[in-house]
Amino acid sequence: MTRHLLTLFDLSGDEINRLLARARWLKAERLAGRRHLPLAGKALAMIFEKPSTRTRVSFEVAMYQLGGHALYLSAEGSQLGRGETYADTARVLSRMVDGIMVRTFEQDRIAALAAAATVPVINGLTDLSHPCQILADLVTVMEERGTLEGCRICYVGDGNNVCNSWIEAAVQLGFTLAVATPPGFEPAAVLRERIARDGHRHIMLGDDPRVAVAGSHVVNTDTWVSMGQEGEDLERKRAVFAPFQVNRRLMQHAAPDAIVLHCLPAHRGEEITDEVMDGPQSRVFDQAENRLHAQKALLEMLLG
Repeated sequence: MTRHLLTLFDLSGDEINRLLARARWLKAERLAGRRHLPLAGKALAMIFEKPSTRTRVSFEVAMYQLGGHALYLSAEGSQLGRGETYADTARVLSRMVDGIMVRTFEQDRIAALAAAATVPVINGLTDLSHPCQILADLVTVMEERGTLEGCRICYVGDGNNVCNSWIEAAVQLGFTLAVATPPGFEPAAVLRERIARDGHRHIMLGDDPRVAVAGSHVVNTDTWVSMGQEGEDLERKRAVFAPFQVNRRLMQHAAPDAIVLHCLPAHRGEEITDEVMDGPQSRVFDQAENRLHAQKALLEMLLG
């Protein structure tokens, strides 16, 4: 049966842990100048319906470093832009490539691709979930702490795809996660319902950023305006989100050795201040680099 990664629920906790360990090993091997080419002769189609820097570069370079090849397909530059269905696109690509990565809008779009594909489909980002980002974030946490045991992770800001995938990770791995979002900007209802139904007491949802950050070892945030939402009332949203800014005052509530993560791109001065993002607690650019190594481990698992 073809394996896909549409959300982190497609991986078991053990599989996620193995991916994190493998990513760190691949990173060390790369830094030591040793090459591994398990995907020689393999090709990955990359479909982009949303713009990208880190996702495109990390997947394309990952395929190259593993010995394979990546092909960039924009919606406008492919038949998707002229109305071809996702199912038909998946059927065609499955006969030519070894995997499909897609960065798109509604989760239904990637689900349609996966339903028709006979090769692995990877979620490079949807409005619901951003699993590849959280794999890289977890690699960064493991580099810093060596373990997730006893680690309190928090997320403050918009209950967007990054927030949703942190919840997915906490469900699968069992670490403590505290989330603070403004009323009306909560994580996806399907995840809130799952937390309540399954009794995940280690996942706490609220609307007070100070409570979420209190004692946390990892402080996460993201932009207040996600791609595709730029037309919203930005001034109103900035006012609502102002208390959720990750700044020096908020960080005073975190553990003394806390690190700060942001998946980028950042709107400096909005969800995070320069003082924090460029400060000694920031691991933002390590986190960005780790997209490459996490992607390599994932591609090796699914395409190897």
